[in-house]
Amino acid sequence: MNLLVMDNVSKTYGDKLILDDVSLGIEKGEKIGVLGINGSGKSSLLKLLVGWDEPDLGSITRNKDLRISFLSQNPHFDPEMTVLSSVLNNVVPDDQSHWSLQSEAQSILTRLGISAFDAPMSQLSGGQRKRVALAAVLLQPADLLVLDEPTNHLDNQAIDWLEKYLHKFTGTLMMVTHDRYFLERVVNRIIEIDNARLYSYPGNWSTYLERKLERQENEAASISKKQALLRKELAWIRRGARARSTKQKARIERFAKLQDELASAKIIKEMEMSSAASRLGKKIIEMASVDYSFGANRLIKDFSYILARDERMGIVGPNGIGKSTLLQIMSGQLVPDTGTVETGSTVKIGFFPQESLDLPDDMRVIDYIREAGEYLSAGKRLLSAAQMLETFLFPPAAQWNKLQKLSGGEKRRLHLLRILMTAPNVLLLDEPGNDLDIDTLEILEDYLDSFPGAVVAVSHDRYFLDRITSKTLAFTSEGLIDEYPGTYSEYAAEIASQTVAGAAKEERPAADKPVAYRDDSPPPLKFSFREQKEFEQIDDQVEAVEQQLKGLDKQIEEAASDYQRLQELSAARRELEQHHEYLLERWTYLNELAEAIEKNRQARQLK
Repeated sequence: MNLLVMDNVSKTYGDKLILDDVSLGIEKGEKIGVLGINGSGKSSLLKLLVGWDEPDLGSITRNKDLRISFLSQNPHFDPEMTVLSSVLNNVVPDDQSHWSLQSEAQSILTRLGISAFDAPMSQLSGGQRKRVALAAVLLQPADLLVLDEPTNHLDNQAIDWLEKYLHKFTGTLMMVTHDRYFLERVVNRIIEIDNARLYSYPGNWSTYLERKLERQENEAASISKKQALLRKELAWIRRGARARSTKQKARIERFAKLQDELASAKIIKEMEMSSAASRLGKKIIEMASVDYSFGANRLIKDFSYILARDERMGIVGPNGIGKSTLLQIMSGQLVPDTGTVETGSTVKIGFFPQESLDLPDDMRVIDYIREAGEYLSAGKRLLSAAQMLETFLFPPAAQWNKLQKLSGGEKRRLHLLRILMTAPNVLLLDEPGNDLDIDTLEILEDYLDSFPGAVVAVSHDRYFLDRITSKTLAFTSEGLIDEYPGTYSEYAAEIASQTVAGAAKEERPAADKPVAYRDDSPPPLKFSFREQKEFEQIDDQVEAVEQQLKGLDKQIEEAASDYQRLQELSAARRELEQHHEYLLERWTYLNELAEAIEKNRQARQLK
């Protein structure tokens, strides 16, 4: 059942074509992720769908009484209203008392890191206002939930909670996001905007990658065939047509058509990213007994750390706890209250801040990059500013635009490239995922793979942290910072296992009879009979469902022209996908419990 249908829609902003004769249907129960590079029209598509904007051509039909709840990128509030009043202001409850509604609002706000319910909105930062807006949208009963970058300005803990919330959401979901774990674990369909066209892929992130690769390979094969035909036609044209017969005119027209098709075709080229950096000595950044307070709030307490030359470190913790402050102290932008920070003489720091502000709007894109560096040395190669711009998704025509024409995300991408063009050997990245599209994040990750210096990143993007880091610094409380070997997911699993083990220890009843000896080792932690049996079977169950999903995907592909059969298969796939998600949740729980049991066993042996 379609909730909303877009037919042959076109939309232009200024001289830029955003959507070109596109059609789209959104079915009840779908969870859709929207992808595309910055400036491709993702936010514009959402505004059209929810009725905030109208198409130039085509039509958009919404079901009667369709309830839509929309989180925009830049929500607006009455600055004099309190946080709680702002959340409850436009909520129309479903048979819910005011008290229970207020309680639910406070619960959601707390989960999103907002506890000052009576604070006026005028006192909140931009990130806090976005979180309040998200709470209001989640509280509003909706058939269609539309979210534009919901994870921006959330910390990792809030993102983990939001992922679980959206996973259980029973309505229809459509969201623009660069969080690849959301795309892997929450969505069952991905729509990509590319060159003003829409491409739809059933399935999650990994399925999308497989399908997109297939599409690009097919396009490349098609282009190769057209090029071969074009060479043949070109040879014929050059020989000259002896007579302008109907057949020869047809060949000339076909030659012109082939030229047009190849000119507009997007040829996918695999770009090799070579990192460049200045020479780096043995001493990088050494911090000893560092303390830093902001007013009465102690952000960093007695922190010491020696950064290695090939370090790949992620920094995590709740919003406002001091992560950005630590980066600024490492970069030399802030001086600690006590303690020392020593930086090696060969260190050249590239600092990428949370927001890209005060970029010169009147400057052209190419000049902004050339100001940082005309060429970048990458091994035996010299890469020009223009070549690096192309790698960072600024085609030659766009390089002569003024910065004022760029979107916020495009400015972030350009600012990142400018920092890399200075050839730093230590990179400090503060929320690099803010407003960057997935294509840019993948380019950055590829760049960091071969970067010969140290990288420290504060990020709420769990996938990005898992992709680039091998060590984690976690802010806890009162300025304390713990160090964990491993990626963010490994750190999160460690914390979860400690929580599970702690809960099991607290819940375990005391022995009925006194024992003849004292055992100070932790009590044994074990599977229940049902859990043990489930643990032994869960891997095979997950694999079996994944094989069924692959079979359904193949049937869906074969039934592309049979609308009724396609609807039946899509419904079956959604149901199977929900079962698959449930099994993955159980797999995660059982494996974390197994790890906790093993640690418990080892601890008892040591005693």
